Amino acid sequence: MQKNDPKDPQAIARMGADKEIQEQARALFLGSVKHRYSYNFSWLGRPIIQYPQDMIAAQEIIWQVQPDLIVETGIAHGGSLIFYASLLELIGGPGRVLGLDIDIREHNRVEIEKHPMFKRISMIQGSSIDRAIADQVYVAAKNAKKVLVILDSNHTHEHVLKELELYSPLVKKGSYLIVYDTVVEDLPDECFSDRPWGKGNNPKTAVWEFLKKNDRFEIDKEVENKLLLTVGPDGYLRCVKD
Repeated sequence: MQKNDPKDPQAIARMGADKEIQEQARALFLGSVKHRYSYNFSWLGRPIIQYPQDMIAAQEIIWQVQPDLIVETGIAHGGSLIFYASLLELIGGPGRVLGLDIDIREHNRVEIEKHPMFKRISMIQGSSIDRAIADQVYVAAKNAKKVLVILDSNHTHEHVLKELELYSPLVKKGSYLIVYDTVVEDLPDECFSDRPWGKGNNPKTAVWEFLKKNDRFEIDKEVENKLLLTVGPDGYLRCVKD
């Protein structure tokens, strides 16, 4: 804990173990999904499609890690790219954000490219699990000392597991690999009736399988315990070995 940090890790652990408040949080999350809660927010003018709690957690991690490069799979409207870029702008230095998406829609590309924070952003169109796309990411990361990776594209088990295998080597001790929408495993199947993912086939199941074979990462439970509302339970992976 940093000096003068009011955070109490023991209190956070107690909250994580408090079944009553966890059930209340789960009920609130389920209710919020019905109302498309994550679609209500933007960052510096661009839709971000995230829970504010997770954005606060990302901010804390980025400030702690001070990455040279943030890689995110899944661009959508570009709000999260701009969010990360604005934090790197505050940190100063040459830090950049690299976004990958299989389909960068033209109207979104136009809005991202004309944003003031685009000066720190690069984008690659293509599947994040295409080896040729991954090779481009590795070229971009060649001179980066600290890389933070955020996975938020296709949410099927197979796709996320492949992303974990491809991009986890970029993340070194002290940095993070964040996997969003692991919460799919905890939601009713009817929430995803029009999607190829659901219970047993989602980012959380991919994380569980990945961690069986990779001891470089551990789940940072403190993050989800303090957030209460998060799309990333078991998805905040801290790198503990180079």
